[in-house]
Amino acid sequence: MSYLVLARKYRPQVFDDVIGQAHVTLTLANAIVSQRVAHAMLFSGPRGTGKTTVARILAKAMNCEKGPTPVPCNRCRSCREITAGHSSDVFEIDGASNNSVDQIRELRDNVRYMPARSRHKIYIIDEVHMLSIAAFNALLKTLEEPPAHVLFMFATTEAHKIPVTILSRCQRHDFRRVALETIRDHLAKICDMEGFGYEPESLLTVAREAGGSVRDSLSLLDQVMSCSEKTIGHAQVLQVLGIIDRKTIFELADAVLRGDIAAGVKLLDDIYAGGHDLKKLYTELTIHVRNMLMIRKETDPGAIVDLPKHEVEAIQKQVSGVSELQLVQFFELLLREESTVRFSAHPKLAMEMLFFKLSQIRPTLPIDDLIEKIDRLRADLAAKVPGSSGQTPPRGEPAGGGRVEEPQVPPGRTSVAQGRPASAGAGIQGDDAVAVQAAAGAGRADAALDDAWEAVRETISENHPSLGAALARCRLERIGEDALELKIGGNGFSRKVIRRKKNTEIVERACSDYFGRHMSVKLTAEAGADQDRTRLLRKKEILTREALSHPLVAEAVTLFDGKVVDVRVAD
Repeated sequence: MSYLVLARKYRPQVFDDVIGQAHVTLTLANAIVSQRVAHAMLFSGPRGTGKTTVARILAKAMNCEKGPTPVPCNRCRSCREITAGHSSDVFEIDGASNNSVDQIRELRDNVRYMPARSRHKIYIIDEVHMLSIAAFNALLKTLEEPPAHVLFMFATTEAHKIPVTILSRCQRHDFRRVALETIRDHLAKICDMEGFGYEPESLLTVAREAGGSVRDSLSLLDQVMSCSEKTIGHAQVLQVLGIIDRKTIFELADAVLRGDIAAGVKLLDDIYAGGHDLKKLYTELTIHVRNMLMIRKETDPGAIVDLPKHEVEAIQKQVSGVSELQLVQFFELLLREESTVRFSAHPKLAMEMLFFKLSQIRPTLPIDDLIEKIDRLRADLAAKVPGSSGQTPPRGEPAGGGRVEEPQVPPGRTSVAQGRPASAGAGIQGDDAVAVQAAAGAGRADAALDDAWEAVRETISENHPSLGAALARCRLERIGEDALELKIGGNGFSRKVIRRKKNTEIVERACSDYFGRHMSVKLTAEAGADQDRTRLLRKKEILTREALSHPLVAEAVTLFDGKVVDVRVAD
């Protein structure tokens, strides 16, 4: 007799033997007891979780000589034939190879005949999503109103590929991935029945490699047992199945947290030399960082992390001094670079570059603390600029302290210091020169003239932006009844632009419109303007470099994954 693999030898024969799917088995058992079994059922879920097995058990429960019963006897003729797979009334059909419309028409023609010896004629179609659209359409009417003696049971791993018209005619049961510790306990039970010793870590490794599939775990255990002599060791499992040791994943994560590139690259070289799949390593590392983040965030991570207790404790110790923001950055970078590693012709080089990027991520501050420090930095930089305190003084109060009274102006007018007419279209008349002189007597001549010039320059900039930019370094020196004197600052190019006849006329026209009378403009060069501008630019350049190299700015750029677009230094 040929060898019977563990997945077939220990296939569940009653609902109680099915592990990890109690929500399905309990529902079906109650439906049998209450005689509410649907005529068409769909079992969907991941591979190896018991869909076809449950369909067979349900078929036995419905056709058992003692039934229908939620616990088939497995001794009667019907139960034995279904278990062996050659019952004349239970048909197991592979949907992948029997997917044509002609085959479904043949099935539809045969359902009208009564079962040979059993209570029900049952059709179990595995991987039903592989049927063609025409085949599904041929099945619709029969599936909705089958004869009383017919039951349909469909199994699929891809329920989203089944037409809605079929889904709406079936009672759906979704199977889940089996928990890691549940599979480990199941493997331990089978090892005991087979007379094999084992190390707990070895069975845990096999269960993790199965990815929630009971059938896959039994196939892997079968492979390991073939190379063992009545004892399954952890090192042997790693060698036979080619699995990367969990300790290696922890060491890689430690190297990333420490920023130790040399240690990370050395571990990567060892894994590569061992012939392991680096893309699978990348997936394992990403999942580990995800688990680190969840365990760091949650006080009771058991519900969201499928790990044994000792690994949860090890990860808690590993992330004890690591901030959540840093782990989020690690996780985000790993997800972003996944396609680079997955599709790279040289995944080892891509992984090494990834380690360099991960090592550059430094611990970050909470956002509230970071914003507070950035505000403090901005105030410090503003304080370094001559004539600036980092704050705008209130209206009527000079930067040096104290308060002066605003000049009194006739009703309906405005002073030059206010910089705009009291009402729309109202010009500034001759009395404003007196207002300026009054302001000068009160110690506000410079402020009044600057405000007036700024208002004029803004008006010019609206229609002549280039001229307005050249006038930015000019200063209104004095103002009379019909003339004003303008000190020209800036470089030689700016002075040349302003002295052009048409530009001088634009300035005179703007001043005349603003003051409400014809004003001629006298242009004089400001002594040492080029040198002062050079010194100011040099000082701003130094302050800009200081701001860009400041640790808080670098930390903000890293935290928000951004870049510095502009640096502004207050004049």
